[in-house]
Amino acid sequence: MNNEKLRELNFDHQGLIPAIIQDDTTKEVLTLAYMNAESLNKTLETGETWFFSRSRQELWHKGETSGNRQRVKEISYDCDADSLLVNVKPLGPACHTGEKSCFYNTLKARETTEEMGLNELASLISQRRKEAKEGSYTTYLFNEGIDKILKKIGEETSEVIIGAKNNDQEEMTWEIADLTYHTLVLMELMNVSTSDVKQELAKRHAVKGNDRNE
Repeated sequence: MNNEKLRELNFDHQGLIPAIIQDDTTKEVLTLAYMNAESLNKTLETGETWFFSRSRQELWHKGETSGNRQRVKEISYDCDADSLLVNVKPLGPACHTGEKSCFYNTLKARETTEEMGLNELASLISQRRKEAKEGSYTTYLFNEGIDKILKKIGEETSEVIIGAKNNDQEEMTWEIADLTYHTLVLMELMNVSTSDVKQELAKRHAVKGNDRNE
């Protein structure tokens, strides 16, 4: 963002502009903070997020004391130039409570499971691990431990193979969904996130792309 672009921004009467911080890989909204011209310039200069604290009336560098810094990947602004969208690579939880995102409280839950994405399913599985729920199959798996989870993954992998051999699309869809779910449970147990997997896939794609250019 050059100086000309900076002059286009509309800071409020207090000299602030809201900044929505988003995980660059998962696109999950991590937090909402405020920047002034100085903190925005520091963000651009250092490649890490700096904000202005309205309560303390001072600049603060995200993660300076906790280590949970945020490396900036991209900054854009909206059509009115009065708010920022900052895509980052988080190096730890965004929230001071230890939660990955500050938006972990639900005012309205999703009405159907069809609306649930992969990241949301992973978050639900993580919640079941932290807060055991009676009658929950996910809670049961965590209580049984890794051997049970691995056994289920083996079983579901075999079912996927059988579905493919039978050329049965409906069966394949069902079994792949089962395998995906149990894999996410294993990932949670082993502290591997969907973001970790996406980053690894992106690195592999980058390597292949470089090979093609040689």
